[in-house]
Parts: sequence; structure tokens; C-alpha cells
Amino acid sequence: MGAEAPGPATEVIRAAVEKSLPLLTAGARGSMEKRERCFTCHNQGLPIMALTTAQARGFKVDAEELKKQVKFTADFLTKNQTNYLAGKGQGGQTDTAGYALWALDNGGWKPDATTAAVAHYLLVWQKELEHWKPQSRRPPTEQSLFTSTHAALRGLKTFGTPEQRERFGQRTGQVRAWLLKTPAQDNEDRVFRLRALQLVGAPEAEVRKAAQELLDIQRADGGWAQLTDLDSDAYATATALTALHQAGGVATTAEAYRKGLRYLLAQQQADGSWHVKTRSKPIQSYYESGYPHGPDQFISISAASWATAALALAVPASPESARSQTR
Repeated sequence: MGAEAPGPATEVIRAAVEKSLPLLTAGARGSMEKRERCFTCHNQGLPIMALTTAQARGFKVDAEELKKQVKFTADFLTKNQTNYLAGKGQGGQTDTAGYALWALDNGGWKPDATTAAVAHYLLVWQKELEHWKPQSRRPPTEQSLFTSTHAALRGLKTFGTPEQRERFGQRTGQVRAWLLKTPAQDNEDRVFRLRALQLVGAPEAEVRKAAQELLDIQRADGGWAQLTDLDSDAYATATALTALHQAGGVATTAEAYRKGLRYLLAQQQADGSWHVKTRSKPIQSYYESGYPHGPDQFISISAASWATAALALAVPASPESARSQTR
């Protein structure tokens, strides 16, 4: 989908990814050390996604640290296993549980009693609704019904048990109907509505339409914006690019994707980070995770994770890297 166009040289893309990876690793490690009992979507879930995506493209990552992050995620869920079986969840509810399962999947974790318990929780939590919704309002990452719904669906599809299959099928049908009738309102909605439509097996025409809606709001600078009255930024751009490629069938050689890559490369800081201004009101005590940009560090590491993945996806995977990946 999309015409091919010249883009940044592979060497330039590789250099940008290689510069980002140590910062993502440091941010994940720092958060794990500062918040010993708490998995976070922004400092564990998304960096794990970026690191494993890069690893699959042949980039060298700190494999031992990656294993620690995946194990930390699994241990966090295990601590809450009784609550999951009781349908109570944990702080962050759907988003935290869904992103944690996503992180485990990216890290190659095998289904076990804990993942089955989390899947049970996702099946019973908010079952009276046509979708899932977030517990908190911290835009852009925690506010969209589509983001929460995608997180839950992906967790269930990956880690649901054979005994849960019938209930998952019923829930999927219910959510598919909601997705098809409910329009997206902003960039975050469009990104995760597209992902969710593809995940539930919506008609191909509907998936293409959702992808085109996202393509239509690309800015002249090659980026995307969180809201129509905001400037383009790395978070909105990278989430759009990865969704378009992974769910919307847009090739990384397509003109829109290449324009987006050029935007991300131009926005990368000299230290290898990306900086995105927060627009959320803090609800937790501030701490330094090790990723740059102070009060903006959590949206910035989220943006950097997606940006690193979007760039890495544009680097062809060698046969050697494909064989060696452990995902």
C-alpha cells in the first residue's frame, strides 16, 4: 500500500537506532530500580517492544538486561495473580495488564498460570461495556477507548487459554461491532482503532479505510500531531508509522513512511533521545528514571520507543538476525 519513494539511507537509520537503544535500556533499568514493585507501560512495556523490534532487525541489544525486564514484568503480574482471578486487576487496570502481556509476548514469554489469570481478568473486567476503557486520563497514552481496547484484545488473543476461547470469541464479536460503528476523534484513536480493527479480523475494506484516515492527516513536515491544534511530534508520528505498517499494510518504502522517517530523524536529539512535551497532569510522585527530559521523560521515552521501532522496521532483517532472535 503506497508508492515507493527514496528515503533516508539505511546507514543513517541504523545510526539513529543504535544511538537510541542505550538510552531506552537505561530508562527501563532506572524505572525498575526506582519502582521495585511496579511495571510501567512507558518504561518497561514500550522499551521492551522497541528493543525486541531492533533485535529482530539485527541490532545488538543488552540481552541480559532485556531478560531482566521481561522477568520483572512477569513477576509483577504474578504478584497480582489472586486479584486477576478475582476479576480485580491492579493499578492501571486494562492498560497496565494489556501492555504487560504485550511486553511478555515481545519477550518470548510462554503462557503460564499467571498469563491465564490475567486473560481471565480481561474477560470479566468491564464486560458490561462494548469495549474497554482506561482507569486514568493521562493523554495521549491513557485516554483513548481504542488504546485500552486494543491492549485488552491483544493480551487475550496472545495468552487466552483454550478454555477461554468461546468467551473470547463472544467478546471479540461485541468489540468488532463497536469498532466498526465508532469513529476516531484524534491521532491516538486513529492509531489504535486501526490496530484493533486488524486484530479482530474486520473486513479488509474497513482496515484500508482506517489506514487511509491516518494517512490523510500526515503533515507537510512528514509528521503527525496528537491533536489538530498541536504541532507534529515524535510520539504521534512514530505510533502512526508503526500502525500503518504493522496493521495497515503500508510498506516501509512507501512515500508516506519515508517522509515520516525523515521527520523522526530530524527530531532526534544529539544524545539519541526524542523530546515530547507532556500534556498530562501528574498523578504519581515524580522520579528520575534515567531517560532525559525531566518532567517530560515518560512521554519522551514512550515516543522514543515507538520511534526506534519505526526506524528499525525500515531496516531489512538479515537471515542471521531472523534465526537468532528469541521472540
